[in-house]
Amino acid sequence: MSPSRGKFITFEGLDGTGKSTQIARLAKSLRGRGYSVLVTREPGGTLTGEKIRYVLLDSATTGLDPMAEMALMFASRAQHIAEVIEPALAAGKIVLCDRFTDSTEAYQGGGRKLGSKPVLTLHRILCRDLQPDLTILLEFDLATSIERARRRNRAKAVRNGADEKDENRFELETRAFFGRVRHAYEAIARREPRVVVIDASGTPSQTHTRVLEVVRRKFRLA
Repeated sequence: MSPSRGKFITFEGLDGTGKSTQIARLAKSLRGRGYSVLVTREPGGTLTGEKIRYVLLDSATTGLDPMAEMALMFASRAQHIAEVIEPALAAGKIVLCDRFTDSTEAYQGGGRKLGSKPVLTLHRILCRDLQPDLTILLEFDLATSIERARRRNRAKAVRNGADEKDENRFELETRAFFGRVRHAYEAIARREPRVVVIDASGTPSQTHTRVLEVVRRKFRLA
């Protein structure tokens, strides 16, 4: 890996596929090999982005127009790139990001039926067309992924009570919505060579082994 610029790795997939778990495990493995790693997420990653995240994911945010939703996603992302991602890459770090523009193409382009063109156009303009070096797309059974995400959010609400932020808005969507999201992800994977699809139906340890092997081969890690 070049010492002058880091690598940008994104994780994609439906909620409930284990992205957060796999990002944490990969970060630990890379740090154990001596690499400087930054873990971040979208929407969010900055003070401004986290405020936008609250608006986007709160189930009380009703009546949000799909175009407004997409615009907010990109507002968070543009700030995230300028404030966090680009400085970290310039410093030679490996950036692991939970979601990036592929999520917008899948959820707003596919799920909301806005199409890929406006998403890719906004990415080129607002994000200076920054592309990940590698994207890990975690695949899991659709119904199980949805139920996992809903169960996780219910458990967080019970555990933390009134202190827990409501991030259930997308989980309240229909199965048809998530089906469109999944089809959009599949189309992205066919189009983009940087995307590697990994079966996440095994144990977290089995999935981590697959992820680590992909990263090791891609970047020729020891």
